Amino acid sequence: MAMKFYMTPGSCSTGIHILLETLELPFEAWVLNLPAGDHLKPEYLAINPRGTIPTLVPDDGPALTDFRAIALWLAERYPRARLLPDDPALAARAVELLDFALGQLHGEGFRRIFTAERYLAEPGARARDDVTAHGRQIVTQAFEALDTHLPAAGYAVGEHFTIADAALFYNEFWADKTDIPLPPRVAAHYRRLRALPVVRQVLAEEGYRS
Repeated sequence: MAMKFYMTPGSCSTGIHILLETLELPFEAWVLNLPAGDHLKPEYLAINPRGTIPTLVPDDGPALTDFRAIALWLAERYPRARLLPDDPALAARAVELLDFALGQLHGEGFRRIFTAERYLAEPGARARDDVTAHGRQIVTQAFEALDTHLPAAGYAVGEHFTIADAALFYNEFWADKTDIPLPPRVAAHYRRLRALPVVRQVLAEEGYRS
């Protein structure tokens, strides 16, 4: 039985999609239309009560309903792919970057850009614009901080593609789509990942031109 992967094209689930294709794992893709409220339907909430994406349902265990949990599960379940470095210090750095991408970039920054209404005490175009502008500022500053720690060439950590690269990529992709400039090393990292055959494949499958 294949795993079930609940995702939305162009969302954070793209990072998990890349990991699944990197591992060449068989899975069933279930596409959720977020604007239509697919993630709030009873049949999906029965699988993921949080109503979030991505969700991965392994063929031999309970549903995993969080990007971090899914990424770490895949890395530990399939260690030969080296989605986490063997070196403990580098592995810790990969997890640190994963959390930075999920927390600071996505959670603090892009969430304000994409869902500004969550932060409004009262509705209003000006207030929404202020929240969005704050989100863009957070993302810009976070990428600038990241730029000082990324290597000039290669992947985010070590010599292999890791879960940190997958998490950083979808944030870089969002920046590209929302016209947020990337500093030099971050931009170079984004270009390198976009050139990978597996990333090109995933973007094509999700309806984007690589």
